Amino acid sequence: MAERPPDRLPLSVFIIAFNEADRIGRTLDAVADLVDEIVVVDSHSADQTRAIAAARGARVIERDWPGYGLQKGFAQDQCRNLWVLNLDADEVVTSELAAEIRALFAKGEPPLDGYVLRQTDILPGEAELPKFASSLDFIRLYRSDRGRYAISPVHDVVDMAPGARVGRLKAPLLHFGVRSIEDQRAKLLRYARAQVADLVARGRRMPRWRLPLEFPAAFFRAYVLRRYCLRGKTGFQVAVNYAVYRRARILMALQAQSRT
Repeated sequence: MAERPPDRLPLSVFIIAFNEADRIGRTLDAVADLVDEIVVVDSHSADQTRAIAAARGARVIERDWPGYGLQKGFAQDQCRNLWVLNLDADEVVTSELAAEIRALFAKGEPPLDGYVLRQTDILPGEAELPKFASSLDFIRLYRSDRGRYAISPVHDVVDMAPGARVGRLKAPLLHFGVRSIEDQRAKLLRYARAQVADLVARGRRMPRWRLPLEFPAAFFRAYVLRRYCLRGKTGFQVAVNYAVYRRARILMALQAQSRT
């Protein structure tokens, strides 16, 4: 095994990817000097994703797509370090977040078993982190013997072992998840179909009373509670897309239930 550069942490980053050539480069660049291993599991991208990742020193593995949780679990298993950091190919570790992570390892291993990161959306046309942007919290930095992604085709949530101690980091993890309004809408509708297929496979049913309420409730949640109302026209469009996706998911589920 190659000797670890003295300024890099005993930490593995793992990323799952598919057609991320336009985004994965900056994701990798942000952690290149922070960690001593990067693993990219690619689901047969048709663009230059694998070449870009390999050129930046990542270990690239091609694998068929089994679903979110299963793919992330596989990627975690490829990491050689005890501590792992999961990133999506459209996320960027800020310098402030990198400094926080370094501080955790300053005296050896971090004191807790896992850490929640604040994922904050950066929308198209935004040059910097908006002052009032809301965040979503996810466990992303953790000991691989104390946490693992749940086995699910549609959810990517880390299940920590009973009694595991979990902390929280303050600096944001930037999320460039919206390439365009049109691309976001198509992506959300694909995700809705996958979620409905999972519901059907598990024998779960969606109550019909949710159909008329889902759009206004989801729009309010995104536009007001997540403060997209402060982010101009793009914020409005993103909130509408979210509400359309939530209603479409209910409608697809009800249609599937009517056939059974």
